[in-house]
Amino acid sequence: MTSHIEDNKRIAKNTVMLYLRMFLIMGVSLYTSRVVLQVLGVTDYGIYNVVGGVVSLFSFIHSAMTSATQRYITFALGKEDQQNLHNTFCTSLNIHAFIAFVLVVLAETIGLWFLNVKMTIPIERMRAANWVYQMSVLSTVVLIMSSPYNALIIAHEKMSAFAYISVLDVSLKLAIVFILKCLGSDKLILYAILVFSIQLLIRFIYTAYCKKNFIESKYKFVWDKPLTFEMMSYSLWSLWGNLAVVFSDQGVNILLNMFFGPTVNAARGVTMQVKNAINGFSSNFQMAMNPQITKNYAKGDLKQMHSLVFASSKYSFFLLYILTLPLILEAPTILDIWLDVVPEHSVNFLRIVLIITIIQALAGPMTVSAQANGKIKKYQAIVGGILLLTLPFSFIGLKIWNIPEVVFVTDLVVSFMAQVIRLFLVRKMVNFSLRAYFSVVVSRIVLVTIASAIIPILAHIVLPKTFLSALLVVFISVVLVAISIYFLGLSSAERVFVNNKVTHFIRRKK
Repeated sequence: MTSHIEDNKRIAKNTVMLYLRMFLIMGVSLYTSRVVLQVLGVTDYGIYNVVGGVVSLFSFIHSAMTSATQRYITFALGKEDQQNLHNTFCTSLNIHAFIAFVLVVLAETIGLWFLNVKMTIPIERMRAANWVYQMSVLSTVVLIMSSPYNALIIAHEKMSAFAYISVLDVSLKLAIVFILKCLGSDKLILYAILVFSIQLLIRFIYTAYCKKNFIESKYKFVWDKPLTFEMMSYSLWSLWGNLAVVFSDQGVNILLNMFFGPTVNAARGVTMQVKNAINGFSSNFQMAMNPQITKNYAKGDLKQMHSLVFASSKYSFFLLYILTLPLILEAPTILDIWLDVVPEHSVNFLRIVLIITIIQALAGPMTVSAQANGKIKKYQAIVGGILLLTLPFSFIGLKIWNIPEVVFVTDLVVSFMAQVIRLFLVRKMVNFSLRAYFSVVVSRIVLVTIASAIIPILAHIVLPKTFLSALLVVFISVVLVAISIYFLGLSSAERVFVNNKVTHFIRRKK
């Protein structure tokens, strides 16, 4: 019991640190994306987003290995096996170096051909697009080689490191805005070079932090054949799942470019900025909880693991819903305030993507549970196969209706299907009760959603379309969602906990 209390305190502390980091990143990201769109223009901003997406298509290899590294390092920590932890880190670094080499080969052959032959980019901007592409390749290589170090930080639950280093990161990204305004060279090329330079510097800092604080990060060449093949086997099945995610994301981005050109990519780029900012509210919370989910599975404490999975699912939904409901209702006004020029289709894109984001937040704890189990062959094969349907169905939809919103509606339907399948697969893998999940998570989510949405929707329909009306709708939405969460979303024990924390906070202030 004492161990669980200490673990919960650590989760709470790490969540606070990650949220401080998130608010800082979110504020700067929303501001800089607004200014960058102004400085670059809609066409160049769209080029930057879609060209970077080409490189992301090849990074699915890295994504698969990252999930394997995170799982095996956290599992070794849960088992308290220092030698295995060191071997795992060194082995993962070897594999990541090989992945970086493969990615460069693919990017400089197939990717380069695709960029210059198949993509819809104005001829006068092809030189700048190639600069962006090469900087994106280098950035991805840096990201790949730094993944084992970041996995160590997360596994050790030293989330404060992310918070502190992020202060420097966002400060430098803010500086980019002023540099772009002042210098008169090709701003798209300059932007790509500056973004890569910052990423390189930040990655060196993360690496230095690990070398100073974690003894297992002292690299030496290790050839642990059983561990290497075990991690590679795990990664191959993760590869399938990550391939599906990347293709459903960046593949759709390229489809939009081929059908409609870079201006629609700019609309999607704006939407993704908002999505990433909002998604931070659940991903940071899950990042704080994920190591404990894996460690409890490693210890064999399935009851505590199930409790963490249910809590992570429910709270992730609530954290996103309290933000997304007012954003969905008042998307036109909010985008008008944020951006001087709102790219066409941005409002529709944003509304659909926010619903997708909520569904995907529920997927996070399920995926971590499957990874903790380690036997992911069936899970990745089925879920990855479903997610891959997004790309062909989107292509068919575009051929039939020829409107860009089709790809996002397709993604929404496929994401919902995949989440339902995840539940049934993970239930067997980690032996949790489906009835308990529906009772603790799903039923409360449905109650909160229905109870809190009716009045804000009516207010949005009835009130005139003015700035003050939008503020009123946002206020009503937030208040009603918060009230609904407290009375319908939380259990009696959770309400007592919240009451105690609020009382304690008020007494301290007095």
